[in-house]
Formats: sequence, C-alpha cells, structure tokens
Amino acid sequence: MDRTRLFDPATYTQGVPYDLIAEMREEAPVHWVAEPSVMGWGEGPGYWAVLTHKLVNQVLRDPSTFSSHQGATQIRDPGTAEMLAFVQRMMLNQDPPNHTRLRRLLTKSFTPRAIAALEDGISHRAKSIIDRVVPRGNADFASDIAAELPLMTLAEIMGVPEEDRMLLFDWSNRVIGYQDSEYAISDQFDPSTGTDMARKARKLRDEIRPDGSGRMPDPRSREGLADMYFYASELARYRRRYPGDDVVSILLATEDEQGAITTEEFETMFFLFAVAGNETLRNGIPGGMLALLEHPSQMKKLISHPDLLPSAIEEMLRYSPPVVHFRRTATRAVDLGGASISQNDKIVVYHVAANRDPAAFRNPDQFDVERTPNDHVTFGAGPHFCLGAHVARRQMSAIFEQVLWRLPNIELNGEPEHLISNFQNGPKHLPVKWDNE
Repeated sequence: MDRTRLFDPATYTQGVPYDLIAEMREEAPVHWVAEPSVMGWGEGPGYWAVLTHKLVNQVLRDPSTFSSHQGATQIRDPGTAEMLAFVQRMMLNQDPPNHTRLRRLLTKSFTPRAIAALEDGISHRAKSIIDRVVPRGNADFASDIAAELPLMTLAEIMGVPEEDRMLLFDWSNRVIGYQDSEYAISDQFDPSTGTDMARKARKLRDEIRPDGSGRMPDPRSREGLADMYFYASELARYRRRYPGDDVVSILLATEDEQGAITTEEFETMFFLFAVAGNETLRNGIPGGMLALLEHPSQMKKLISHPDLLPSAIEEMLRYSPPVVHFRRTATRAVDLGGASISQNDKIVVYHVAANRDPAAFRNPDQFDVERTPNDHVTFGAGPHFCLGAHVARRQMSAIFEQVLWRLPNIELNGEPEHLISNFQNGPKHLPVKWDNE
C-alpha cells in the first residue's frame, strides 16, 4: 500500500482516495505517512495520519496535548521561522487562552441583529443567482452558481464593498490552489469597477515577484499575499471611521478587559474570513450537488420530500466535506490508537476519514438523505469548532431550495474537474444542464 498517495496533492484530482483510507484504517487507526518531494515541495519529516472518528475527536478536543499553535495547522511546515511566527498569529493557529479571547470577541460580533440581516440577504441572493441562470439551461455549477453566494455573504459579513468582492475570490484561489495552475494565477477582479483601496491593493499584487527558481512566494506568508494584508489594514481604518452594521464593524468596536482587537490581529482574522469563509463553502456546495447527481434516487426522494432538506444538507457535509484534514503538533509523548507519538511529531486528523468510519456510521459509503443521527466532523470539534457553521448551513439550504425545485431534471453535462489540493475537497468545475422549457 502506497501511503504517500494520501499526501500527494495530485491524488485528489480524482477525488478523495477513500479506497486507500479504508484499507489503511482497517489495518490500524493511526499511520505514519512520509512527505516526499512533490510538485515543488521539498521533502518533509512525515506525520501521523489519524483515520477514525473517535481519535479525530480526541485530538481536536485536546489542545493541551495536540497543539494548533506549535507548528500551525497545515501539514507542511512553514518555510522559515519568520513565516511560522507570522501564521501563528492567526486565530486558527492558536490555542487557549489566546484563541479563546479572539473567538470571544468574534462571537460577540455576530449579534442577533447581524445574523438576521445576513439570513435575509442569503435567501435573496440565492434566488437572484438562480433567476439569472434559469433561462440558460446549463451552467458550470461550481463557478456560475456555487461561487457567488459565499462571496456576496462574506462581503456583507466583512463590510467589504460589493464591487471589491472578486478580490476575495482571487485571494482564496491563490492560497488554497497555489499548486493548481488555474487557481494560482486567479485574477478575476476588475480594477475599473473597484474602490480606490481595492485598486491600490491590486497594484501591489503586480509587485509580488518570483524567486530565483521562478516560484512565487508562499501565499501563506505576508510577502506572498501583501495585497490582501494592505487591503485588510485599509478596510479596518475605513470601518473604524465609518462603521456599518456588518460583523467586522462590530468586531472592530468590541472591547474586553484587554481592549479592542488590534489592526495586526484583524489582518490575520481577515485572512481567515477571506479564505476559510469563502473557499470551504465554495467547495462544499458543489460537492453536495455532485453527491446528489451521482445518487439520482436520493435526489428524487429529496425533491419529493422537501422536509428532508435539513438532513440532506448534513449528509452532503458528511459525504463530501470541503476540508480534507487539519494538522496538530504533539506537545508531549503520547500513545494514540496504538501508535507511539513523540513530542513535536505532526498529527494530521483526516475529516474525510472520520466521516466514513464504519464504527461511527452505518453503511458509511452510502449517500442517504435521511441519515440520522449524523455526527460528522466536517465543522471540526473542540475549541476550533467552526464559528461559521450556522451561516454555512443556511447558505447551503438557501441555494439547494432554489436549485432542486427551480432547475428541473438537473443532471451532469460533462466530467467534473477537481482542484489539485490535498487540503480542499470539491469540484472546481461541475458542468450541469436542466430543462428550461
């Protein structure tokens, strides 16, 4: 069995290797996986892959033993000590109590009024998206339908002017798909239609230069995404001066015993909003659609019984989670599932594996819109449980309420195309057609 397939980003152009995961999990719940040099990445030290629902939950719920901060949360180690120190400032890459403070400030910003306004906007935008495509009879579901709603919702949450929203699209593409030739050069933003701060940010992108080997700076570094951090700083300055009803304006004005969030803290939080808040749902929605298309009897059942939509959404999230894995680092020597973990070892929890664990789910490879209970880990567990889970579910419900009952006889119109990434899961192109007569 070639365990390095689990690590190699090229593997995922054919979808998640569930056959390999099942074979590995049957042998043991935790496996050592090498990190060979692939696709421009240098060789890494290797990591422990955690493949069961029980142990994934154990790791995620124990930050004192399995740290998000020590080595950050991506499999690959940051290239330099400076880069590690930079990404460690992000909320995603912190442990309690520092993580607790930032999360508490952010939670306070999602006021009932702000959430109610968001939900009203989500329903309206989902309808508008489908209004636009209905007469066409065909579309790329991933780019023409699924991409727009998260972008518009995220722009509202962040207080980003709507005319600048395609910057969010480009930034998330560059970070998540920097090994994918299509995503790495994403440039959909039109400077002629954006705000002044957006045009200045776009000019900064032109100043980001490749190194001696022709490779662009790692987009996880400040240098590799200088245009985004400039925009975040300008947005913070603007929203402090001209606050709105958006979550970011509330966040910037919220204080605790340590004061308000700093501009530096906001910049790294902006990164999480722009990437995690966008790309995961942009993959989750077409991933759910593909699951329905590949299981027409389940789609027919759902269309006939609209009350099943909530459980169907949960099943889409379980069956096709947008995030493949997250990394932790062992703070001490520990036994995990029979594996002897050493201090400082990398631990990688595979959400895609936990969600198909037969010990936790009956017939786990079966897509069942009536599945209940459905204790998937798509939104994580423990202190880093996804703060945007409710908004993500609402967006998925809103778009499928429109798609399933307004695009009759929707079906595949070509082969899906997956992103080259071992981190994000979902089709980047999903051609579909429907009856428009």
